Amino acid sequence: MPMLDRLKSLLRLHGRFAALDDLDFPCFEPGSVWLVGAGPGAPGLISLLGYHALREADVVVHDALVSQKLIAMAAPRAEIVFAGKRGGKPSPQQADITIRLIDYARQGKRVLRLKGGDPFMFGRGGEEALALVAAGIPFRIVPGISSGLGGLAYAGIPVTHRDTNQAVLFLTGHDETGGVPQAVDWAAVAHAAPVIVMFMAVKHLPSIAEKLLAAGRDPADRLAIVSQVTLPEQRVVETTLGEARALADLPTPAIVVLGPVSAYRAVLDWYVPVLRENGIG
Repeated sequence: MPMLDRLKSLLRLHGRFAALDDLDFPCFEPGSVWLVGAGPGAPGLISLLGYHALREADVVVHDALVSQKLIAMAAPRAEIVFAGKRGGKPSPQQADITIRLIDYARQGKRVLRLKGGDPFMFGRGGEEALALVAAGIPFRIVPGISSGLGGLAYAGIPVTHRDTNQAVLFLTGHDETGGVPQAVDWAAVAHAAPVIVMFMAVKHLPSIAEKLLAAGRDPADRLAIVSQVTLPEQRVVETTLGEARALADLPTPAIVVLGPVSAYRAVLDWYVPVLRENGIG
């Protein structure tokens, strides 16, 4: 019995979630595209609307970081299309992915663009949505749990706490060229918030650390790198900003958080090995 069917049988047997079958979900119209956030990794962290889209879609165009367990929940008839982009590896071009979404929609298919994390948080969902508008393709945005929030939560790190910070800054670790973002005002960023959360920053972390230190950020500031967030393989490396300049061979994909909030991990590290045995999250 396929995993999804077995899961449904168990849920109905125990009377849990069966009411979802009768909910008035919005119609996933043929010829439309849904941009859906799959969450930070664990398949159980997708939203109800995201799961509904998986079951209704004719085509699922997914990123590299989307869980295979989640993709397996798609309708058996669905065409599964890999469109993952990974740094330093041969990857589909963004323009090609967008054209493919439009082509599928014009064929009258229900197109699910399944993206890791949240589509609008460094996920290029905004670019894809603008292209759909220009092409006259109807679309829906289904937000997802960002790794910069949910991933850190699985590491016992709250991005805000009233005793430490009233602001947080989200930053991408590379620009469209693959290099350190050149448009960032590093002097301003260094002092803009007590906590800085960095996406896709591991490759350039030593360079980013140098820029922040040169701008006056304290080398003793706590820094944590959380890789494979929300998955059984999750790993956390804790260090300081000053020591980050010497880091090498860090596991990816990872989220980086700079600032005092990682200190709470000593008490809030709840994702213990026994809980990691559950593959849903």
